[in-house]
Amino acid sequence: MKKSIIIAAAMGIMAWGSCTALAASEPVLIYDLGGKFDKSFNEAAYNGAERYRIETGNSYKDFEPTNEAQMEQALKRFARKGAPLVLAIGIAYQTPLEKVAPEFPDVHFTAVDANINLPNVQSVSFREDEGSYLVGMIAAMKSETGSIGFIGGMDIPLIRKFGAGYLQGARSVNPDIKLLENFVGATPTAWNDPIRGGELARSQFARGVDVIYSAAGPTGLGVIQAAKEAKQFAIGVDSNQNHIAPGTVLTSMVKRVDVVVYENMLAASSGTWAPGNSVRGLAEGGVDYSVDEHNADLITDDMKARVEEAKQMIISGDIKVGE
Repeated sequence: MKKSIIIAAAMGIMAWGSCTALAASEPVLIYDLGGKFDKSFNEAAYNGAERYRIETGNSYKDFEPTNEAQMEQALKRFARKGAPLVLAIGIAYQTPLEKVAPEFPDVHFTAVDANINLPNVQSVSFREDEGSYLVGMIAAMKSETGSIGFIGGMDIPLIRKFGAGYLQGARSVNPDIKLLENFVGATPTAWNDPIRGGELARSQFARGVDVIYSAAGPTGLGVIQAAKEAKQFAIGVDSNQNHIAPGTVLTSMVKRVDVVVYENMLAASSGTWAPGNSVRGLAEGGVDYSVDEHNADLITDDMKARVEEAKQMIISGDIKVGE
């Protein structure tokens, strides 16, 4: 009897060790605030991880922090467990990663939207202003009032870049276009406040705006709802949000976070992952605008032709966005 117990215990220890080793081989995805299924930034990352899982048959771990303190804690926890790759989604991980990555030199970290120069970190950022330029053109071509809006989440340089590209694109179509601009707040809670997003949108619509572009994560869902109620237009961000309110979402500025997550997980599993910094714009397929069955009736052939021409001119360098 005692011998059976000892053998069973030993087998249990071996099984536990095997599971631990298996878990340690899994890449880890840590989201920004706002939740995995935010229909925007985080969900794009999730979609990339799911593509990796489906295509390779390999598993991954993920974690949804509910406050800023949990971000650093999660980085440390998964690094201690020996994760081969930890992907941190969002600019809020800049400071935590600068602190945590040097403590775990054998762990690979990928930072999306941050810019970190460390030997075990790959940083990927985007030329959001290039994609925003294109949706700004669409907004100006669609506007009947000559007044468009922008609602940003947290008031930080990254989000101001979205707004600047949007205005530049709109002015390329109508130099006299008017822009109303609001930011939800100065803390990370600004990303997850659809009620406030809706309030700001309704205020802009009341002042003559008929198209609003939001760069605010889940807060933008409130903007889309307000646009639907007002029978005006909203422009989605990060993920393709056209399906959320067909006939209301004019287009979406797509930011291919999904591709970054997929490629990094694939590289980690094949042993080809490498540190360094990269920036992805239109030329690299990092950003774009979306036309599909949900908004095709809103974008005329002439509108699309003008936007496609501008897209190629940005890629060739004939149009300089942000200058």
